[in-house]
Amino acid sequence: MAVLLETSLGDIVVDLFTSVRPKCSLNFLKLCKIKYYNFSLFHNVQKNFIAQSGDPEGSGKGGSSIWGLLKGKDGTDRYFDCELVPKKKHTSIGTLSMVNNGNDEHGSQFFLTLGPDLDNLDGQHSVFGEVAEGLEVLVKINEAFTDKDGRPYQDIRILHTIILDDPFEDLEGMVVPSRSPSPEVEVATNRIGYDEAINDFEGKTEDEIQEILAEKTAKADAQILEIVGDIPDADGKPPENVLFVCKLNPATTSEDLEVIFSRFGTIISCEVIKDQKTGDSLQYAFIEFENEDDCVKAYFKMDNVLIDDRRIHVDFSQSLAKVKGIRKRPLMEDEAEASRTKNDGLAFKKNIEKQDNYDLVFDDNRKSSSTSNSKEQDTLNRQKQRDVKPSSKDRDTRRSGHHKQQRDRNRSRSKERFQERSKRKSKIKSHNESHGRRDRSRSQDRRESIRSHGRRDRSRSQDRRERSRSQDRRDRSRSQDRREGSRSQDRRESIRSHGRRDRSRSQDRRERSRSQDRRDRSRSQDRREGSRSQDRRESIRSHGRRDRSRSLDRDYTKSPRARFHQRHSKHRH
Repeated sequence: MAVLLETSLGDIVVDLFTSVRPKCSLNFLKLCKIKYYNFSLFHNVQKNFIAQSGDPEGSGKGGSSIWGLLKGKDGTDRYFDCELVPKKKHTSIGTLSMVNNGNDEHGSQFFLTLGPDLDNLDGQHSVFGEVAEGLEVLVKINEAFTDKDGRPYQDIRILHTIILDDPFEDLEGMVVPSRSPSPEVEVATNRIGYDEAINDFEGKTEDEIQEILAEKTAKADAQILEIVGDIPDADGKPPENVLFVCKLNPATTSEDLEVIFSRFGTIISCEVIKDQKTGDSLQYAFIEFENEDDCVKAYFKMDNVLIDDRRIHVDFSQSLAKVKGIRKRPLMEDEAEASRTKNDGLAFKKNIEKQDNYDLVFDDNRKSSSTSNSKEQDTLNRQKQRDVKPSSKDRDTRRSGHHKQQRDRNRSRSKERFQERSKRKSKIKSHNESHGRRDRSRSQDRRESIRSHGRRDRSRSQDRRERSRSQDRRDRSRSQDRREGSRSQDRRESIRSHGRRDRSRSQDRRERSRSQDRRDRSRSQDRREGSRSQDRRESIRSHGRRDRSRSLDRDYTKSPRARFHQRHSKHRH
């Protein structure tokens, strides 16, 4: 039991509670089936609350139930009773409910919740479904710009309704259209159309677009500064004939700047801003010209110019302090009190002291404050006396009376001083007479003890010096011994290293001599072998000669016939 709502911002799939709210579900399904909700407007959108629709007229006062549509325009059965049992609450985003017309009756209008836990709607409007898919579309509807009545500036409409599952049978006389109806002209052209693309920068260049954006940001910043209290009016414009000069040398005065900038035109006022307490320059100034053209010339010529060894910076003034007709917003009593007591612990403490009736709280502070108040009162009285100019007779009488009083005071003070001095002298004499001997003996003992202590200290210091000297000698001898030991160790190491090198060299020489001996032995062996082979050859040759001589000897011993045949055979061959 679900219905697909195709809106101008996206698709929403709604599941219906047909078993709990059968009448509301039947009414909604059949109205969707006859395309009654097509092109219905979301005429009431309240952020984080509800999005209301279902009125074909778009006014919030129209609409009829399916039974009222079937019976005609006689007004009967236009509404049906609410279904509030069993209870269903608006606990989550995307809850679907029928709108109560004020008499606990429903027609065709419904709403979708855009926020959770809307308890004030419970018990008045019948909950008969919830959103299964398309919560992102509800987010877009929630962010739509609306007027004071909740009507979106750009239309949000239900374009088409598709029934995915309908468990109820069609009512008698209900005609289901073959296609969705076309929108009526007066409905389709209401406010900004849902299919119109809103583009404020259409047909404009990039420079114009950047200028518009910069103007918007400047207005927003000005409004914020006005809310904070930094500027008196967001719409106020600074004067165009005043220059702001900064990065000045502290020694530069207003007269110097006026002389320098006067070559561009007539100057109405030139002021270097100074500290109110110390009177030191704050290193920036305002220069007001008579004509705007002179101000522009000075702006282009004097920026980054060297004045009193400082590179100054010149810009147009943005101050509204001296603009006529613009005043700062008066603070409310609470704001004024907050500004006075903000970060002021003493003021807070004084307020508590005024309200407090206890004697032991802030006693020290009260005393200090009373003394400070008395001092301030005395200074005020003195100033008043100075401001009043008495006559000459009064002055003379006052002076004479004042001189007499001063003389009497001086005389009494001198007597008191003389008496105090005499008392002191008598005390000193009696003390010296009674304690003079004791003091002398004590001083003598002290001198002797000081001398003995001095001798002891000298002997101790001399002993310490001797100990330090002997310790220094020991340290030197130890350091010298360490140096000698390190040197001897180095020598041993060098000797050992040289011995290892000599051993390796002698071993290399032995190896070379051994290899040379092997070569000589092999050569001598080769020579012996050669001589033996030569001897063998010589012996073989000698044996061959002997054999030949023996054979010749044998030939001579043969018979003459054999010799003859042997000769002839040689000739034949």
